[in-house]
Parts: sequence; structure tokens; C-alpha cells
Amino acid sequence: MSEAQKNSLADISHDLFAVRSEKLNQLRAAGEDPFRANWAQTHTSADCAELMRPAIEAAKAAGTDVHEIPSSAEEVSVAGRVIAIRVMGKASFMKLLDRDGVQQVYLTRDILGEDRYNKHFKKMIDIGDFVGVRGELFVTKTGEVTVRARAYGLVAKALRPLPEKWHGITDEEQVSRQRYLDLIANPESKKRLLDRSRIIAEIRKFLWERDFVEVETPALHPIAGGAAARPFVTHFNALDCEFYLRIALELHLKRCLVGGIERVFEIGRVFRNEGMDRRHNPEFTMMEIYQAYSDYEGMMTLIREMIQHLCRTVVGTTTITRYDGQVIELGGEWRVADYKDLVRERTGRADWFELSKAEKIAECRRMADEIRSRAQAEAEARGEELRNKDLMVPDPREDWEDYEVTNEVYGKLIEPNLIQPTFVTHIMKELCPLAKINEKDPSVIDVFELCINGQEIAPAYSEQNDPITQRRMFELQAGEEIQKIDQDFLVAMEHGMPPAGGMGVGIDRLCMLLTGCANIRETILFPTLKPDYVSGPQKKEA
Repeated sequence: MSEAQKNSLADISHDLFAVRSEKLNQLRAAGEDPFRANWAQTHTSADCAELMRPAIEAAKAAGTDVHEIPSSAEEVSVAGRVIAIRVMGKASFMKLLDRDGVQQVYLTRDILGEDRYNKHFKKMIDIGDFVGVRGELFVTKTGEVTVRARAYGLVAKALRPLPEKWHGITDEEQVSRQRYLDLIANPESKKRLLDRSRIIAEIRKFLWERDFVEVETPALHPIAGGAAARPFVTHFNALDCEFYLRIALELHLKRCLVGGIERVFEIGRVFRNEGMDRRHNPEFTMMEIYQAYSDYEGMMTLIREMIQHLCRTVVGTTTITRYDGQVIELGGEWRVADYKDLVRERTGRADWFELSKAEKIAECRRMADEIRSRAQAEAEARGEELRNKDLMVPDPREDWEDYEVTNEVYGKLIEPNLIQPTFVTHIMKELCPLAKINEKDPSVIDVFELCINGQEIAPAYSEQNDPITQRRMFELQAGEEIQKIDQDFLVAMEHGMPPAGGMGVGIDRLCMLLTGCANIRETILFPTLKPDYVSGPQKKEA
């Protein structure tokens, strides 16, 4: 390196981006491409460990020091991101992060040569760079499988350094906004997101083995249907009309039932232009499943067996430990509880469903006052100040329908406490117009909501296949906005739809459950965030 080059680096030593950019310029000036098109990687870190495993086991069995194992005869070629460098004069250790883990590399001046070791490796390679290495394997005195570098190459220069504490990013905003740094810095986060991929793969395998067919349906709909949710609206230029990002997969999948695809499912993104919190993301992954000649009880068996299969194949146990240490047991049979019975039990009113709406609202306010008083006393006993926003209390409005008041009790006081797996059956018919009305109690429908971890994981129905009843229920739901009814779906039903069980599964929430995390953002690779066009870690306002 010339004196001028040394001075240029010294002048910008306060700016690491500038320092690395200058190194990039120097490498290019010397004729080296710091951004190669490829590297012939033959082994990952896991492959290297497996290659040396027999020799290590044999040495341990013979009582021999593992570092006395001869170097492997086979040359390996590894590659990864540099996450650590330890220089020791004429020799150095470097650690590379690849898809399987961390691989240690040993570099020496004697093997690489003066120029390559002192002037290139020690001066030009930084933590964060991607490097490829070729050499044979050996075992160090500490028992670590290591590549003795015969040659190495810089394959991608990192112009920005990893965060100072790259080994543990904890700021939630940075974790979500700069997920790529989270994947590098937090192995547990990377594992959780890779487990999500395995969960989805195992779901597909589970269903394929049961003769279900996976299909793809449109993400843009002329009518927002299949669920009660506020849609995202867009303008379709070629057709010169408004379309909606889908809020559910249901109506197109039922068309498949009409067409003779008797077992069908789809895993896809759906979009609901509503709130965001630790359990909700406006863009989320939903799976919907429909099985002809089944019903909601058949779906109970299917979802229980599916989740237990995921426990065995991905998690390794049916006992899940939540983020707060609470244990959820997913093995064996699961509880089945009637919606009305749960409401009566929680309110302490056996006559709840005989009360007027005004009386129910008054009961809600009484329960809310009791919860606040109890919470206030507990906070004072701890010497803390009560934060009302953290309390889950029913807060119905006067203009709500009667069933909405009841469902406020269920949503605020019952569902959050259903930690162990529970099938909540026979909900109010007004909450879903797409299910069969119960023959014994026409005020409810033949459905279940599977609740685990204090949230709904999977609703399932005995699907409505009577087109006349379906049309009437759609009209009641739509009110004066009759144009919002999917007439094409009703025409399809009029051609005949077989009886069927149908189910939706929130993949993000299922992953929250199986990985034991607290926030839905932790299970989504790139969660929805408010745009921020400032690069680098985000600073919170004081």
C-alpha cells in the first residue's frame, strides 16, 4: 500500500463506511473484483463437522487428544460472512457464518504468502465481508473443526459494518425494520423464522398425504367477501374499476368444491385494512381447507392431528413453553366447550341470553368496574400505578347489536384466558353467514373456534350449501349495500355444492404458538411497518 493510500485511510478513519469504500477502491485499482459472481462452495459448516465426526469419535474412544487427528485428505471449499477475526502475528483465526452455522478458518503467512496474508487479509478483510476459503480440515486443541486455508477470496465486500453489538440486537423497531441484521445477530430469531418455513412445509406434506389438492386463487377481488373485514382498495387500470385485496380465500375455494375438487386448500396472503398489535398484522398468511362430505367435527380431528404432527416433526414435543413461562400441552384430546356456556359461566348469569340488550350492557359495565377495582387494589399492594390501557374490560356501545354485546364479553373476558387448546363451539349465527345453522338451536351455527394461547388459531364450519339460505344470510349481512354480495358465488352454489367442512388457520398465530413468542411480528419475516426512509438503525424520540 502506498503512503498516499495509507494517508487517505487515516483521514477518514472516523467514518467506517468511507474507510471500507476506500478499501473497495484500492482493491479495484489493484485489478481485484470485490463482488465476485460465484464461489465454488463444496461444504457448509455442518458438512465439515460431519466429515470429521468419525475421526473425532474414534479418537475419543481411544483416549487420544482430538487435536492429534491428522488433517483430512479431502479439500473443502467453504464460504460465508466474516463474523470474527483474531490476528496472532503470523497466524490468524477467522469465523465464517453460513446457512448451517459457524465455520472456523485458520490462516497463516507461511501458507498464504507475505502479500496475501499481511497486505490483503490483514488490511482489506473486515467483519461483515463474505469470503470463500479452500483447504483441508483439522481439529484444534479446543476441539473445534477448522479449515486450514490454502487459498481464500473476497467474494462480497460489506461497505457498512455490522452493528456494534451485532451479536444481540434487542431494539424491537430495529429487529423488525432491519430484519437482515436480526438474522445475522440473533440465532434464535433466525431459527424461529426457519422453523416457520418448516411448519408450512410440514402442513403441506400432512395435507398432501390425505389427498388434499393445493390451488391458487386470485388476490384481487371485484367484491370483498368471505369475511367481515375492511379491505384494501386499489384501482384496476385495464378494467377501469375498483378491486380489493382479498380478505379471505373462502369463496373461490368453495367454487372448487362445486367443480368437483373435493379436498382443497390454499396457503396465501390475505389483507385486512384494520388495526395492528401484537396479535394482528394487516398483511398475514392464512390457510383455508375444505373437505367435501365432512363437517365441523371432522375439522376438529383434522386440525388436532395436524398440530400434533407439527409438534412431533418440527418442535419435537407437544409441551410448549410460552414467552412468560406458562406451559401449553398440545398432546392428547382437547377440550370442547359451548360458546353460550362459557358466556354464562364468565358472567355468572345463567339467564344471560334472556336479558335485554340494555341489561347486558349494564352487566358489562358492572364487570368492568369490578375488574378495575380489583386491579387497582393489586397495583396499590405492589406499590405500582395502575395502567388502565392494559386492562381487558368489556366496553360495549349503545348502538351495537345484541349479539355484539355478548361477543364483547367473549372477546375481552373469555378468549384471552383460553390458554390450553379449546374448541369453542356453536357461536352466534350473526357472526358468520357462511355456516350451517344448528338444528337444535337456530340462534347458533355449527362451528368451532379453536383457541390456544389466548387467541383464535383456527375457526371451522359445517359449510352452508343451501344457496337459498346462503343468499338470505348474505342479504341480511349486506343490508342496503346489496351490491356487495358476490352474485357469481351464489350462482355457483345454485349449481350444487356438496356438504363440507371448512377451516381457516392463521399461520402467523400458529407459528407464535409453536415457537413460544409473544408478538406476531416475531414470526413474520418482514412485518408491516410505517415507512421510514432514513437508512440505518432507527432512533426513538425522547
